Amino acid sequence: MEWIFITFASLLAGFIDAIVGGGGLILTPALFAAFPGAAPATLFGTNKAGSVWGTAMATWQYSRRVEMRWAALLPAAAAGFAGAFAGAWTVTALSPDFLRKVLPLVLLAVLAYTLAKKDLGRHHAPRFSGNAEVWVASLVGLGIGFYDGFFGPGTGSFFVFLFVRLLGYDFLNASASAKLLNCATNIAAISLFAFKGHVWWHYAVTLAIANVVGSMVGTHMALKHGTGFVRGIFIVVVSSLILKTGYDAFLR
Repeated sequence: MEWIFITFASLLAGFIDAIVGGGGLILTPALFAAFPGAAPATLFGTNKAGSVWGTAMATWQYSRRVEMRWAALLPAAAAGFAGAFAGAWTVTALSPDFLRKVLPLVLLAVLAYTLAKKDLGRHHAPRFSGNAEVWVASLVGLGIGFYDGFFGPGTGSFFVFLFVRLLGYDFLNASASAKLLNCATNIAAISLFAFKGHVWWHYAVTLAIANVVGSMVGTHMALKHGTGFVRGIFIVVVSSLILKTGYDAFLR
């Protein structure tokens, strides 16, 4: 029953994650519910090892239909990898507990800004080009990558929001770009978890297959329905993250 439960959760997580990020909101709690006695690091590692394949599939699917700005995104992905590795290392020395109470407030500000700016992310009009775009995208990758390695919840949504707000992408292009960077940060985290022996590979394989299937469906829906659809899902996911992180921080 646990296997069926987490496989279905991985399928749904892949679907949501492919559209706008936030798949961890579904799969991570499912793993903790199915295996309450397991070490958290092992569940986090297994989650990453299963979900990275769906993220990679979404990146590939988006790249075939969306004009990816590779000159800026590849350096940003490398910066994201470095940031995530540094964040994962830092969490071995510092506790991320102080972020628990800050995170729902930050997410609430992101949601309020998105709702207030009705045209935010509806039109694709990149603000930078050349080296300027490389530097801004790389700073986003480094900063959010570090956050992903150090704490993690909402990483995909932060990537999407910053690509929209700072670089002028629409939600569809921002989501496509976020997938590449999120893939890099996940690989960094998996490298560390695997090195420490915190991955259940027998579960990860099944989770990966389900996650890829969900990812393919989610990417198809995003490409079919466009920016408005992605913006709507973004609002739903960020709202759900606010409720989940707020509960964890103040009520649990």
